[in-house]
Amino acid sequence: MTQTLTGQIVLADRLLPGTVYFDSHIREIEAGETSQQDYILPGFIDGHVHGGDGADTMDGAEAIRHLAHYHMRHGTTTILPTTITRPWEDVVAALKAVAKVMNAPDAEGPRVHGAHLEGPFVSPHKLGAQPPFAIAPSPERIAEVLALNCVRVVTLAPELDHADTAIASLAEAGVRISIGHTIADYETTMETIATICTCGGIAGGTHLFNAMSPIEGRKPGPVTALMCHDASFAEMIFDTHHVHPASFRLASRLMRNRLLFVTDAMRGAGQPDGPSTLGGQDVLIEGGVVRLPNGSLAGSVLSLDQALRNAVAHGASLPEASRLVSGNAAAYLGLTDRGAIETGRLADMVVLDHTLAVKEVWVGGRKTFARA
Repeated sequence: MTQTLTGQIVLADRLLPGTVYFDSHIREIEAGETSQQDYILPGFIDGHVHGGDGADTMDGAEAIRHLAHYHMRHGTTTILPTTITRPWEDVVAALKAVAKVMNAPDAEGPRVHGAHLEGPFVSPHKLGAQPPFAIAPSPERIAEVLALNCVRVVTLAPELDHADTAIASLAEAGVRISIGHTIADYETTMETIATICTCGGIAGGTHLFNAMSPIEGRKPGPVTALMCHDASFAEMIFDTHHVHPASFRLASRLMRNRLLFVTDAMRGAGQPDGPSTLGGQDVLIEGGVVRLPNGSLAGSVLSLDQALRNAVAHGASLPEASRLVSGNAAAYLGLTDRGAIETGRLADMVVLDHTLAVKEVWVGGRKTFARA
């Protein structure tokens, strides 16, 4: 049965007053003046999310479903539950839980595209909020990961032993390789991006500016490499705590469609201020900021609808902000069937009111959330 949504349709480059006709897919877009001021956007895609509403990816399949529903209520229609650096057997168990959820899709939830393996192939010298269980991406471990057929993104510090062989195997399997939690310099990062491309892979950067060396005049670091290399994408946590608005504007001007927002949300997202945990570590949520006892930032309580509003508040147009939470991630992940309001794409859509608050969420033409 064909359904319709009427309002201000947010296309990749402009707003179009009109009506979207859809079933499981978008069948027609008809321009036409309307008094309806709601905005119709492509569903949001979160490629890096640890938890939400008290649940964490490391807790198992039911927790993954729970956190996915929480983020769906904030506009996320495609999600990649993300691991943290823990003992290897814990990481493998979490990946198996993601695979279980993928193999039993929830008709009332968002699409679980696969897992983002953020730990444990990270530098022990740039853990950030990751627990101290970093290990090298040995061929045996990479083979074990790929055999699960659920990992879509791997965060990798390129200076680790076996990094080059891991890159070749991951690229061949179509897994995105995201440079992060690294002490690599500019030159090493550029060489790594080139290696990823040579192997036929897609390069990314994990939470740009965070858990990597900063930009200096004589030491441009990995941030500069990721922003300037035309073949590299990069994530950003734009809660305005992890990244200053001026740094967002700089990255956005340089990277344009290669920059994508993620939440990096932890289990305390959507919950009151107070004590919580991340990867077995105690953290404190205060004023929308999550910190370890030593004061270091520790994930976020961000949602993608808030990230979109932050972008608009700091100079992005609504089409630009929409690409940051949807279209750019779809391009990075190779999801050509979503990420834009276009004929033939999946009817994964978000309806926002005039304040840019979420009113409705649609997944494959099914209304999965409506604000009371």
